[in-house]
Amino acid sequence: MKVAVTGSTGFIGNHVVTLLLKQNIKVVATGTNIQKAEKISWFNDVDFIELDLNKELEEKKINKISSCDVLIHLAWSGLPNYKELFHFEKNLYTQYNFLKSVIEKGLKEVAITGTCFEYGMKEGALHTGMLADPQNSYALAKDSLRKFLQQLQLKSDFKMKWLRLFYMYGAGQSEKSILSQLEKALQNGDNHFNMSAGEQLRDYLAVEDVAKFIVEAALNKNKNGIYNICSGIPISIKKLVENYLKENNKNINLNLGFYPYTDFEPMAFWGEK
Repeated sequence: MKVAVTGSTGFIGNHVVTLLLKQNIKVVATGTNIQKAEKISWFNDVDFIELDLNKELEEKKINKISSCDVLIHLAWSGLPNYKELFHFEKNLYTQYNFLKSVIEKGLKEVAITGTCFEYGMKEGALHTGMLADPQNSYALAKDSLRKFLQQLQLKSDFKMKWLRLFYMYGAGQSEKSILSQLEKALQNGDNHFNMSAGEQLRDYLAVEDVAKFIVEAALNKNKNGIYNICSGIPISIKKLVENYLKENNKNINLNLGFYPYTDFEPMAFWGEK
């Protein structure tokens, strides 16, 4: 089996490629920067393609990706700026044109990451049978891409798995994530850490588990449609931070309530598998 992975040098992609190689699966990995890829331990074990979806798509590269048995499509630019209009003004169309190109060249199975934000401002347990109601630009673009591809399925023979990601943590995560900011404060020797009141409930997974669930779903021949990539267990942000400090035997004063709650997320939601 041969699997293509876009966004391979990203937070999730790095772990997905590593897991595929451990299963002795041949990998065609893509990323926008080959110099970045060359620094990753798996570089010499994959067929790497430098690919920028915002530039003209070379037929040779499209053919190589379309010859794979499955495409795990993780690439998406501009995060975590969820409200910016470029997600649907630009990203949506470059993403669709790329996916349409590889599908028309013969690719038969795609697994694409969506987002829990597609559910909108719903509270509580979110299950895949719920109607999408995106309330920010990023979620709108993702949900629209899924619908575009569903229309393409009416004319092209391919299977699609839509993988809605919730929250994750681990080595290589964004510097803007709360645990990255917490670690930076600890490294700087700060005596306090500014955060929200921390009462909001979220669904967190270690990135290794996220990669595991993505690979399992992508390689599952018996099920298509929408998946939630989640733990199914809600945890408050305050508890998440406290657990991190306890597990790492570190202390810092939490300045709760310093930041207001975001206006694009419900107070309490988590995934239902």
